[in-house]
Amino acid sequence: MNIFITDCDHEDTLQEEVVFAEAGMKFTLLQCKTEEDLIAQCQMADIILNQYAPITKKVMERLPNLKYVVRYGVGTDNIDVGAATELGIQVGNVPDYGMNEVADHALSCMIALVRKLPQMNHQTKNGTWDYRTSIPIRRLSTMTVGVIGMGRIGRNFARKASGLGMRVLGYDPYYTPKAEDRTEYITPVTVETLLQASDVISIHCPLNQARGMLDKSAMEMMKQGAYLINVARGGIVDEEALDWALESGHLAGAALDCMSKEPAPAKHPLFRHDNIILTPHMAWYSEEAAQELKRKIAEEAVRFARGEAIHYPVNHLTGLRR
Repeated sequence: MNIFITDCDHEDTLQEEVVFAEAGMKFTLLQCKTEEDLIAQCQMADIILNQYAPITKKVMERLPNLKYVVRYGVGTDNIDVGAATELGIQVGNVPDYGMNEVADHALSCMIALVRKLPQMNHQTKNGTWDYRTSIPIRRLSTMTVGVIGMGRIGRNFARKASGLGMRVLGYDPYYTPKAEDRTEYITPVTVETLLQASDVISIHCPLNQARGMLDKSAMEMMKQGAYLINVARGGIVDEEALDWALESGHLAGAALDCMSKEPAPAKHPLFRHDNIILTPHMAWYSEEAAQELKRKIAEEAVRFARGEAIHYPVNHLTGLRR
């Protein structure tokens, strides 16, 4: 089978080269940006490894040999999964890399916000040496954190927050507890209860489950002085509503690792707030996680090419495209 990497922003493809070489396979590396690029350059592709390039219905219909699309990462926002299913094209991802990194990033943001580190760093560097300007600060172990999304990362974050002594609430309409998950550190609740009862809310769910969930009405339900963290997908949080919540003082702070448009515009309204932490969609990253992702996506492609069961199917097919 012909294997193509449509695009990637990694420094190298050494991990992929090793995996494919050991399997006696080769791949073609491209840097496609548009539908037209994909259609023109991937005509011979049976398997596509994809990062950002748009795998639309139009693209898949125009690539006659395409049977499998596997994405670098968890989210499949740039792949029309419904159309792929209709066409008999398997879609996959790598959902279990970087779990600790994303959970740790959210945890770091939570601690920084509650301890008022962004504001205190700015004020101290500008000559204000006075802890009283940070008041009030709550003790973490007296606070309740709400986790939206009870997948691998959400549960990882919940366990770590519980280890800090926090009460943890969780919401996920698609989550069915497994025996190994029945611990004392998380209490499943409705989304309304979570919004109303949490001092901190951390988002860990896919975009297709929660697009626009955190809008103005949801933020109005949140506690006065609560904090909002999003390390999932930008479309989940209404940024205009968040700007209002920070400007009005309804929320005490926020942290976003993802935004509705990436890169964010240079003069985005949220940039003016000193109680918001913004990072460039890098919560997943560590040296180890990056290598793990590259190795696992190549291993999935090898399994598919050999006719073996893949580990991470996103859609379920009744028959594969021929």
